[in-house]
Amino acid sequence: MEPEKLEKNDTIGIIAPCYVVKKHQYDEVIKEIESLGYQVVLGKNIYKSTYGYASSEFERADDFNSMVTAKKIKMILFGGGFVGNEIIPYIDFNSILQNPKIFLSYSDGTTILDTIYSQTGLVTYYGQRPATFASITEYNKESFTRNLVFGNIHEFMKNSGWDVIYPGKAEGILIGGYLENFSFLLGNRYFHYECDEKYLLFLEDYYEFSQPIQISMYLSYIEQSPFINNVSGLIFGHYADTVNTELHSRLYRFGKKYGIPIIYCDDYGHGINNGILQIGRKAFLDSDTKSLKYVSFE
Repeated sequence: MEPEKLEKNDTIGIIAPCYVVKKHQYDEVIKEIESLGYQVVLGKNIYKSTYGYASSEFERADDFNSMVTAKKIKMILFGGGFVGNEIIPYIDFNSILQNPKIFLSYSDGTTILDTIYSQTGLVTYYGQRPATFASITEYNKESFTRNLVFGNIHEFMKNSGWDVIYPGKAEGILIGGYLENFSFLLGNRYFHYECDEKYLLFLEDYYEFSQPIQISMYLSYIEQSPFINNVSGLIFGHYADTVNTELHSRLYRFGKKYGIPIIYCDDYGHGINNGILQIGRKAFLDSDTKSLKYVSFE
């Protein structure tokens, strides 16, 4: 199920389920989004620091659910952090089914985006956060427009070279996000997957947060889950500005062990390029053409 696409003058709601926003932190963000032709509404608890690091899970969930039921809100945008998982038990998934909207986030937002898709079947969008819109690049603006305004795109837009770590072709439902968050989701009672489906996994991590030894640990969580039997291929996003041979070696072993294609690129993640990937959309990965093509909705 796809949400309706954005039109000029639509309203975008910004919340902070994963951290606390400092006063005026989003002033430039709001200005830039409005310059693109949209209205902006902030969650009422976005600046509240009940716990120091964030408002309470109940306050954050209230912001989330209020945005879902607000008729004028077309898209819900939020950034990363650490504690997005705390609100999962309090999300009103039935309201999301009745009011399907665009959900866009990245990093710690992985947990929320994948769980929404898992619980409702609604396509969600990974790759951009509020800070993306402060001095937004042309690539990021075009990715936003192609995915959320134009609609049924047919191919992920590239802005960098794609490195083939392990060759092959794969088809499956796109799912994934930030590596640590996704690995922790496996086994979570709010997240499930179809045992008879194939999933095309996309992941990313960042050298300032995780060294290759930690990435190997998170990948091992995935390998030791029954979910690994459903993985048809893997795309790994931006990690650092230079090639990390330990990371690439670990990804190669992952691909060789399971006989699945592995691609590394710099088009999404914690770098300059914040390309958007559609969680829940079926896609085809081809290492020969170094492309990710979406299968059209029926």
